[in-house]
This record gives sequence, structure tokens and C-alpha cells, in this order.
Amino acid sequence: MNNPTLLKNLRNIPDFPIPGVQFKDVTTLFKNAKCMKIMLNELYEIYKDKGITKVVGIESRGFVLGAALAVKLGAGFVMCRKPGKLPAETLQESYMKEYGKDTIEIHKDAIDEKDVVLIHDDLLATGGSMKAAYNLVKKFNPAHVYINFIIELTGEGLNGREVFDEGIEISTLLRV
Repeated sequence: MNNPTLLKNLRNIPDFPIPGVQFKDVTTLFKNAKCMKIMLNELYEIYKDKGITKVVGIESRGFVLGAALAVKLGAGFVMCRKPGKLPAETLQESYMKEYGKDTIEIHKDAIDEKDVVLIHDDLLATGGSMKAAYNLVKKFNPAHVYINFIIELTGEGLNGREVFDEGIEISTLLRV
């Protein structure tokens, strides 16, 4: 965790998307082949023996490593998207972000009770979007659910881990 190469390549954008938010831009990690390899290998090492059958990536930055990790783990990939983006019947969940309200969806046939699911996204701040994704995944009654982020923000008022049930395994590659 907190690989120096990843930390060195992480870009901060002040006052984005609104004043007062210090945005952690993972696109600088994605464009760097060495960083991508480090992240993918670290994630694989965490989850290679967990029996993951589906990786759920949250729109949109969760798609990048989520899909690559699914391939490396031999698992399927499920997109968790904003409303109106998935073509078949969906389940929906709304949530509050640190700067507004949003909704996400998953196809109704994406996960079954035998699946061991890893939900992946780029950033944990308040936990709103991941909690919504977790709530959606739990509706399928999967065998087990893991949660992962590239970055976990640890500043004041950003207690994202606290919104999840006790006992849920949550991992992050970077804590800033």
C-alpha cells in the first residue's frame, strides 16, 4: 500500500468539481504504463485466492482497472452505470455524494447467488457511491462481497469506511 511510484504520479486538482474539493485525479495513474502494471499486480495479489467470479466496476473510472482485473482473475465484469446507460432491465440505487445526489444501476441478470463479487472504484471519500453499489449487489444475494478502491481519502469528515457493515473486507492501494 502507498506505493511511492503511484503517489508520485497522482495529480491533485484543487476546487474540482466544486470549490473546496481537492480532487485526486487517477487519470495520471492510468496513462502511465508502469503505474497501471503496479496497480493491477497489487490488486491481483490481494484477490487471487478469494474465488472472485465477478468484478463490478463503478462508472466510469472503476471500469479501467475493474475490467483488467476481471480478466487477470478469470472473472466476469459487471458495469455499474448511471441511469439510462444499460440496455436491459436494471436495479437502481440512489445516494448522496459530498457535492450532490446521484443514482446508479446494474442489469438484473448480472450476478447470481453463487458469485463471489469484488466491487471496484477509484476513490473512497464519504462512501456514498460504493455503498449504493454494495446495496445493489447485496440484492442478488451473492456468496460473498469484497470492496476495493485505488485511493482512500482520510481527511476530516471523510469516514467512508464507516458506512459499511462490520466485517466487510475493504482494501485500498493508496491512503492520502
